Amino acid sequence: MKTVVLNSGYEMPVLGLGTWPLKGDECTEVVKTALQLGYRHIDTAADYENHEDVGRALQESDIERSDLFITSKVSRGDLHYDDFLRATERILAELAVDYLDLLLIHWPNKEIPLEETLEAMARLQEEGKVRSLGVSNFTEAHIRQAMRAFPDLISVNQVEFHPYLYQKELLDFCREHHIVLTAYSPLAQGKIFRDDRIRVLTEKYGFSAAQLVLKWLLEKGIVVIPKASSPGHLKDNLDVLNLEIGPEVLAELDNMDENLRLILPSFHEFDLK
Repeated sequence: MKTVVLNSGYEMPVLGLGTWPLKGDECTEVVKTALQLGYRHIDTAADYENHEDVGRALQESDIERSDLFITSKVSRGDLHYDDFLRATERILAELAVDYLDLLLIHWPNKEIPLEETLEAMARLQEEGKVRSLGVSNFTEAHIRQAMRAFPDLISVNQVEFHPYLYQKELLDFCREHHIVLTAYSPLAQGKIFRDDRIRVLTEKYGFSAAQLVLKWLLEKGIVVIPKASSPGHLKDNLDVLNLEIGPEVLAELDNMDENLRLILPSFHEFDLK
């Protein structure tokens, strides 16, 4: 599995399995199948309410813990110092693991001082309970605020990113500051499968719509965590790592931006400049 080196010094697989909104036995079986196929990066979150389901799959696998990369996220309501520490302990217990490879703030919360949360994160890293730290749904302004308090703490920013939400300025900013961007909802919740422009390209060149879009993201240095549930789709997504698609084909996707956010909860802070 190809990896990218984070500013924490640890390696992160460039393709992982997103587990939202999988739950219960379905979640466990999908994660087990993904691991059998060769996935090593699993993404989950407290808000997904599937930690124990993911944990069962990890426990039933014969893959060494050191060969896995497990990401989770703390809810925006648990960002006070003590709350964050307790929330992380719950995540570890529910997943039945001793440490997380990556722990993220799931959403910013302007009602709780960011510096307080970052202090808790730094403590967890020092204690070895978390190897790398990051954020999710952060704007450039949020990241600058974090960097003023802890210049090198943030390794990853996980955001919605797909051809219809091409956040180039944020991508360039993260690159400049050695922060890896991870794309959630990279397939735009299925919108790419209904796009005639993408269909024409896939029919002409013989790869799937998912492979085209995932390759477009990977070639920009973006880590991808598509959700899939069927073995066929899981394998199709994984196969993109060995697929060659010409830059002239991928460039077609650069012009599809609509500034379309599919994930826009009422508490978002995307307007923070």
